[in-house]
Amino acid sequence: MTTTTSPPQAARPEQPPRRPPLLAFLRNTWRGLTSMRTALVLLFLLALASLPGALLPQRSLNQRLVDQYFADYPRLAPLLDKVGAFDIFATPWFAAIYLLLMISLVGCLTPRSLEYLRATRQRPVATPRNLSRMPHHAEAEVDGTPEEILGRARTLLKGWRSTATDSTVSAEKGYLRDTGNLIFHMSLVGLLIGIAVGKLFGYEGQVIVLANGSQFCNTSILGYDSFRPGLRVDGTQLAPFCIKVDSFTAEYLPNGQPEQYTAALGYQDQAAVEAGNTGSWTPDSLSVNHPLRIDGARVYLLNHGYAPKFTVTWPDGTQRTGEIQWQPVDTQTYLSQGATKFERPGIADDATRQRSSIAVTGLLAPTSSGGSVVTSTFPDLLNPEAAIDVMRGDLGLDDGRGQSIFSIDQSKVDSGQLVRVARENMAPGDEITLDDGTKIHFDAVDQWVALQVSHDPGQETVLVFAVLLLLGLGLSLSIKRRRFWVRVTPAGDGRSRLELGGLARTDQAGYGEEFDRLQAALLGATSPARSGSTRDGED
Repeated sequence: MTTTTSPPQAARPEQPPRRPPLLAFLRNTWRGLTSMRTALVLLFLLALASLPGALLPQRSLNQRLVDQYFADYPRLAPLLDKVGAFDIFATPWFAAIYLLLMISLVGCLTPRSLEYLRATRQRPVATPRNLSRMPHHAEAEVDGTPEEILGRARTLLKGWRSTATDSTVSAEKGYLRDTGNLIFHMSLVGLLIGIAVGKLFGYEGQVIVLANGSQFCNTSILGYDSFRPGLRVDGTQLAPFCIKVDSFTAEYLPNGQPEQYTAALGYQDQAAVEAGNTGSWTPDSLSVNHPLRIDGARVYLLNHGYAPKFTVTWPDGTQRTGEIQWQPVDTQTYLSQGATKFERPGIADDATRQRSSIAVTGLLAPTSSGGSVVTSTFPDLLNPEAAIDVMRGDLGLDDGRGQSIFSIDQSKVDSGQLVRVARENMAPGDEITLDDGTKIHFDAVDQWVALQVSHDPGQETVLVFAVLLLLGLGLSLSIKRRRFWVRVTPAGDGRSRLELGGLARTDQAGYGEEFDRLQAALLGATSPARSGSTRDGED
């Protein structure tokens, strides 16, 4: 009986433990998101998504142009509005793109920055065995012992980062290139952080202030005509400063083109407001592109316009004076339109008060052309005239619905609740009398200025990192990494055999000349036995 023995089976190699599917999915997703290719794709998508913001009117910039677009394209505009085309930069999908871009850039740049940090601390590599394979090399026999030649080489390479052995010297120069790369990448991350801080804790608001000593205080968002807060701003912790606009001066060229806008103002900073110094104002001036900087905010002068002043005297002798800004409809001549609205005082009965309310609407020409049709020929206030319609009836001011300060409620006109009772061209000082004895007096024309208050707590951070980014970019582009090696062996009779090698780690030109200078300094007048060097520009 024969017994067979099966050969022993080879031991199976141990398999590495498999990662859970969820962890593998998250790891692969993170690697894909933080790759440079993904960052470039997201950057392209961000630029593509920004195009509608440049081609279409935006609500945050000019609501009037958005309304006009709806009137011009009644079918297309509602479809665009559904995808947020008129408020691109506030849409969730646009926010998702730049949020993913920020995560991708931070995740991509952080490991690169760590790599450049390690590169700035590394020592030169050891001298290669065969220096003749280097792009720059030379060999020769020179007078002197190896110790003397190595000492001369170390002296010549002072300023290079080097390491030495008994027979070799390995030196490298240009580590600031990696420092520049490190500064560039870290500054880009800091720049993103500064922008994010500004978007989170910054705000921007616009307000119109009459240039006749009227005041504006930055104490609440209710004082603004429009306000765009950051994501972490609720409007309850604004720096409480105040501004008083005393006058406004506009200088124009003969063709009507504006040359200079200047507003004379006074301001009270947060300390003065909190101390209650209501009568103490610090004088200053405001002009285009020269903002007032106060308590971390910047106050810009954006625009100006005109505000006609009317006084209404009812038959019982009660008066009310109204002055409100009118809206420019022609930015070349500042022909303006608007509505100054009055409610009769002293009337307890709501129906009677509504029937006797008055609105003075029409056009205002700062420099009138004269004639029956009023138009403006120059933007400065040289010959003001207003073509007005006096409307009487229910203005709808107590209906609980918001309405434009520049116009009346057209539905009240269509329903007959608001009726035109007079039409007249008036200059300052003119007066008209209505059929019931009510008098409308055109007192004067004042100017208003549009101010923008911008608060960005990340602006200093953005400025610092933007400067560092340019500095790092300049270092990385202008400095060359290059290596130089020296090997010395005894040749007998007090002579030594000297081998030199050089390598440029960048594609910039110039190292060929530097290698030739080092070679001449070490070899002296001795002709090298064998040398080779790439031409300048081929490093």
